[in-house]
Amino acid sequence: MSADQRGPRLPQTRGRLSAAVEAYLRGPGPLPHDSDIRAADPYGDDLQLALYLCYELHYRGFAGVDPDREWDPALLGARAALEERFLGALRADTAVHGTVTEAVEELLVEPANGTGVTHYLRDEGSLGQVREYAAQRSLYHLKEADPHAWVLPRLWGRAKAGMAAVEYDEFGGGRGERVHAQLFADLMGDLGLDTSYGHYLDASPAQMLAIVNMMSLLGLHRRLRGALVGHFAAVEITSSPGSHRLAEAMRRTGAGPAAEFFYDEHVEADAVHEQVVRHDVIGGLLAQEPELADDVVFGLDVTGFLEDLLAEYLLARWRAGQSSLRARADIPRIS
Repeated sequence: MSADQRGPRLPQTRGRLSAAVEAYLRGPGPLPHDSDIRAADPYGDDLQLALYLCYELHYRGFAGVDPDREWDPALLGARAALEERFLGALRADTAVHGTVTEAVEELLVEPANGTGVTHYLRDEGSLGQVREYAAQRSLYHLKEADPHAWVLPRLWGRAKAGMAAVEYDEFGGGRGERVHAQLFADLMGDLGLDTSYGHYLDASPAQMLAIVNMMSLLGLHRRLRGALVGHFAAVEITSSPGSHRLAEAMRRTGAGPAAEFFYDEHVEADAVHEQVVRHDVIGGLLAQEPELADDVVFGLDVTGFLEDLLAEYLLARWRAGQSSLRARADIPRIS
């Protein structure tokens, strides 16, 4: 067995759980105790980084880490305990209520006087804040649509066809330069950010890690396929208006043409994707497996819940005149 020299470097640890997982990735050693995991803040930096480290092995891994760690039985056991703590908290904090139709219709209604992150960046955000936002979002957007691809083998018929059609667009429609992850890297280049995969992990707070971890959690478990479909629908339904505001923010702050193009592209593409996801992916899934309706609602609701946690953090920092990046992050090109 040999260490993988590709992928990003391992990050700075954020507590006992992440330190134990990272040490195990480097070589033999004890993994976190179940009692420590049960006592940890499910949305805190330490647990979220520990879980992120486990999940990232299924994507590009880390430099110097043996690829066989991806299916290491002991590590999978620790990951399961971390997942149980995280998922249990999400279920407790987003109790399912109402029908799928009601949950979708709620997302379709834009607030008259929005106060979210995209509204803030459009109306008053600085170029520096736009750069911070992009740096943190890069944890997902540099692997955009990858977590959702896990659900394809778990669907069939109309739901699979609809999901595959949307993913095909996300992956550039067969053109490498139009892959959405590449378009986001181009956006980062306009903003003077490092485009290396995973470069801004140390800079990103637990709230951002939780969003990416939620995607991986729902995508990697077949039993959560309904929740993954709900989450994906929430992303596509809210993307077009949010992307429109972010495109305006890019223009107002002079971010650059590639930065503007990324969000302009999502305004048009995701307006179409929304219809496909609602009618074909959700509709097809529930026609075949109506018992998954509550899971779909959970996926819709949990996406909003975690995005709200991130928004609260970002806006509180920015309105206080502070950076939203973690203090220890070494990002010389963000001012």
